[in-house]
Amino acid sequence: MKFLYVAPRYHTNQMDIMKGLTEHGHEVRFISHYAAVIEDYSCVTPIVLGYSRLYRLIDFLYVKVIHRKDPTAIVFKIQHGFPPLRKLRKLICGFAPDLVILRERSVYSMAAYHICKKKGYPCILYNQNPLWSEPAKTDLRHRLVDRMTPPLRMTPVMGEKKQGMTVKENDYFVPFVVNPQREPQKRTYFRGGRIHILCIGKYEIRKHHLELLRAAEQLRDKYELHVTLVGEATNHFQKAYCEQVKDYVREHRMENLVTVKTNVPKRDMEREYLAADLYVIPSTLEMASVSQLEAMSYSLPVICSDTNGTACYVEDGVTGYLFRDCDEADLLSKLDAMLSDREWMLSMGAAGYRAVVEKYNFENYFDTVMGMREKLVQENPR
Repeated sequence: MKFLYVAPRYHTNQMDIMKGLTEHGHEVRFISHYAAVIEDYSCVTPIVLGYSRLYRLIDFLYVKVIHRKDPTAIVFKIQHGFPPLRKLRKLICGFAPDLVILRERSVYSMAAYHICKKKGYPCILYNQNPLWSEPAKTDLRHRLVDRMTPPLRMTPVMGEKKQGMTVKENDYFVPFVVNPQREPQKRTYFRGGRIHILCIGKYEIRKHHLELLRAAEQLRDKYELHVTLVGEATNHFQKAYCEQVKDYVREHRMENLVTVKTNVPKRDMEREYLAADLYVIPSTLEMASVSQLEAMSYSLPVICSDTNGTACYVEDGVTGYLFRDCDEADLLSKLDAMLSDREWMLSMGAAGYRAVVEKYNFENYFDTVMGMREKLVQENPR
């Protein structure tokens, strides 16, 4: 079959899906709006189509002039950027996909969906809004957006089953796919007698690197530990925050306790996971992270915040611990509990590896997506 993905960028959380599709003999085309600095094209090389000339001018004015001091302005293009329509139509129709997966309810996806709908190519919407959510809004704007995007949606975020939350009829939970990497009995822990803590995330304030460092600082006399921070620092906002992190390390004399790394290629990340004993993701406002699953695939226990969109991948007390979002005291408490029992850490790491094998494999992803496609074909025969 021919699978077409259209998304803002070729994210690392899609890599094992691409690998699974190609290894099973399917043909994959991935069209991205832009390319990030750190991407791995070992499975699929995306076609970076970009934006129309008019939108590039709008984006320059918005990011570089009007909101030049706002580090979040760069994401404006994800929702509002529009493609060069002729080139997009040529790429889609020339490929003639059996299934199209469009990322986000964006202008770009609306343009792609319009092309696919006219040609009869079945489309699925993919975003990271929770499966369990409040009832759909029915005002004119939301109704128009719904009509201009695919009716079937999949998400890797479960959300909370609490009062007032529902699952819409055409929504499906399709978790991230991560291939098992290293069984617990085939890796080494606690090298040099230390507990090695790994944290991966762009150098942005919301990633809470400093909160983790403050917790480690309070535990440094109680445990033999080392913290490795790995993250992207490519724009000037990220570089400035990375310098803040380094300054904190120097000012608090933590050079022997903390290692700060930037822009590590995907191909070198295995070395970081295998050198670690515990994975911590302390960030807030995290819609959906795949890194905790990657850590579990290397048999590592995980600590992450309870508001992380994919916190459901971590079974509290079994494969790791969840701490209250933005609560440094609770993060410290969970770290202390984890570090106090090395045997329990190993048990949690092994449980995480089993969860990856059983729940987060390509077969589950493929079967669900194919079921969604079958529903589309039955409801909208060509």
